[in-house]
Amino acid sequence: MPVFLNSRDAGFEAGFAALMGHKREEAEDVDLAVAAIISDVRARGDAAVIELTAKFDRLMLTPETIAFSAAEIAAEIARVSPEDRAALDLAAARIRAYHERQLPEDSSWTDTTGATLGWRWTPVSAAGLYVPGGLASYPSSVLMNAIPARVAGVERLVIACPTPGGVVNPLVLLAAQIAGVDRVLRIGGAQAIAALAYGTETIDPVDKITGPGNAYVAAAKRRVFGRVGIDMIAGPSEILVIADRDNDPDWVALDLLSQAEHDESAQSILITTDAGFGRAVAAAVDRYLQTLDRRAIAGASWARNGAVIVVDTLDQAAALANRIAPEHLEILTEQPEALAAKILHAGAIFLGPWTPEAIGDYVGGPNHVLPTARSARFSSGLSVLDFMKRTTMARMTPASLAAVGPAAERLALSEGLQAHGLSVRARLAKVNAANEVSS
Repeated sequence: MPVFLNSRDAGFEAGFAALMGHKREEAEDVDLAVAAIISDVRARGDAAVIELTAKFDRLMLTPETIAFSAAEIAAEIARVSPEDRAALDLAAARIRAYHERQLPEDSSWTDTTGATLGWRWTPVSAAGLYVPGGLASYPSSVLMNAIPARVAGVERLVIACPTPGGVVNPLVLLAAQIAGVDRVLRIGGAQAIAALAYGTETIDPVDKITGPGNAYVAAAKRRVFGRVGIDMIAGPSEILVIADRDNDPDWVALDLLSQAEHDESAQSILITTDAGFGRAVAAAVDRYLQTLDRRAIAGASWARNGAVIVVDTLDQAAALANRIAPEHLEILTEQPEALAAKILHAGAIFLGPWTPEAIGDYVGGPNHVLPTARSARFSSGLSVLDFMKRTTMARMTPASLAAVGPAAERLALSEGLQAHGLSVRARLAKVNAANEVSS
């Protein structure tokens, strides 16, 4: 049974704190195992990757078959139906159009002293995109990671997507082709992250690694951060729905289940101002769990991590939402935009009953790689900016140096950094000498 909480109850705060404190991330301590895997890949390169792939994915590879060949990709893509291809094309076009609007602009200006200041944006040179394999092999994740990278101008894109037992999802390969990926590796886990970060004989290292994965992938991303950039440490999926009683309980139930079916550790929460509506949604969830294909996973998620919270006002709902800082937030109220204005922390917001979160996973346009585990308090979803760097620019003139240089020299000396101060003083001396001559 999910948790039922009412803000009027005396024990509400304790119950809500327990809900928020419930650890849903993988409890298994994998860090030491991951450290060993990374060390092995760094030391033995392809040989380690091949052995680990055989061990964990039951797939025998050679250095020549670590990546899909062009012929293999073409053969797999030929299996895709026209309808599936059209759906991927539509999704890609919408995702690309949305992310093109995120491209930042360079800027430059001259201040009152005559100094020219500004910044410029440049892409990372190479990115590695992790795409889960097996049961959780999602072509949408390929589009959501690769398209922003291409829009940013990344020159080289490589995907790591495990194929346990040699099972290939042709839609993943088609999505990679549509998004402009250069190479698709059939490896996964911590060994794939290590190979992308440090390189092997056949795998060139990248500058940034993005994409979700299991506990081993997350631990590996933590360990290679600094050697390469990463997007985030992704945790289990989550959704929060704020709904009044003027909604269809079946629709809300399905929205909650859309995340519950991802993972037994996923979390689905409903906040409503009507207790009867909350009970109706919970009953609808139970009905759908009788027939849902992934009912075992969704049922476990709903029972262990689900919640229905009843509040008196929508302002209370917004306050609780900010404490939850959900990955996905649906606002199903009469004036969703007004309530959304009060939300400070959420990965993505879906407004109104006609905008289910599932649209955002595929064809909405915004990215579906989003912060989880309350990290929306301080981070954002994947964007074009994740594949770009900002470099500041400055150009002083003799006049501008004369205006601000003495302060720099003073601060340098106050910090005990003599050479800093002298580097400014040497130039100021020349400026002063020139001024004396001209006068």
